[in-house]
Amino acid sequence: MDFARKPVRKEFGRIPLPFEMFTQRVNSDMSKFVIWFCSIVAITVCPVAAQDTRSKSGDWISIFNGQDLTGWHKQKLRGQHGTGGNWDVTKHGVLFGEQDPPGSGNGGLLLTDQVFSEFELELSLRPDWGPDSGVFVRTGERGGGWQVYVDHHDNGNVGHIRLETKPYSVPFRPFGFSRIDPQRPPLKMIDDVRTRNWPRGVYEQTCSREEWLAVWNPDDWNQMRIRVTGGQLPVIEVWVNDLAVCRFDAAKTKHPQFDRDRAREVVLEAGSIGFQVHGGKNWEAGKRVFWKDVRVRTLQQDDQ
Repeated sequence: MDFARKPVRKEFGRIPLPFEMFTQRVNSDMSKFVIWFCSIVAITVCPVAAQDTRSKSGDWISIFNGQDLTGWHKQKLRGQHGTGGNWDVTKHGVLFGEQDPPGSGNGGLLLTDQVFSEFELELSLRPDWGPDSGVFVRTGERGGGWQVYVDHHDNGNVGHIRLETKPYSVPFRPFGFSRIDPQRPPLKMIDDVRTRNWPRGVYEQTCSREEWLAVWNPDDWNQMRIRVTGGQLPVIEVWVNDLAVCRFDAAKTKHPQFDRDRAREVVLEAGSIGFQVHGGKNWEAGKRVFWKDVRVRTLQQDDQ
């Protein structure tokens, strides 16, 4: 008798069943159960995870190509700092700004062609010692708007907020810095006398002088992240080298000189991102501010 051609059988009561058919059915049923179980877990868990995210963010997009000024333009209208400054790209792919011509007093802003309302901006910056610069958000063609300080000079500040428009400007600067020795990079922190009359609540959060000094690289590249949310009077958050420098809420700030109604007359709810070359005679010829790795992503509030 040729047993090799006959399937092995199991007896369950009076019904014979091939062993192979039995195992295939068990495996099939088990697979269906696993798929069903994973689907239930995914449906249950995913909405919970999504609720932990404050906003639905777009993809990060590079807005400086490292080759030329595509996507950027100098301010179209003369502003309080000049006609726009001189902007170009080095052979190493780094954007730089200086007065136009150097040392002339004529500055201004380089602006993105695209306008932004709620967004996050990341960049690397390396200012020479001496320039008075800044990152502007929601700015118009005259170069006014909300400024994040990049004042890399004696009695300077990097990372706090200023409302910079003409004729209405307000500094929100809790402290400053200066060089210990004009020929050396180490800095010392100094008090801003204008803060003596500040009540609590000018900022929702600000770092200490010591924290800022510990992370800033005065003669090297630094990383900055800026987050802008809210309406015409925005919330602006700034990080420098991963240090949370400040969280500023223009709708709630207790700054004694800030007039919300007056601010609404001069600020925009959406505008360009801008880099500043300050006008005036304090910017020495040959001094520049350098920028690279500039990218942005838009933010949207969760659908409620």
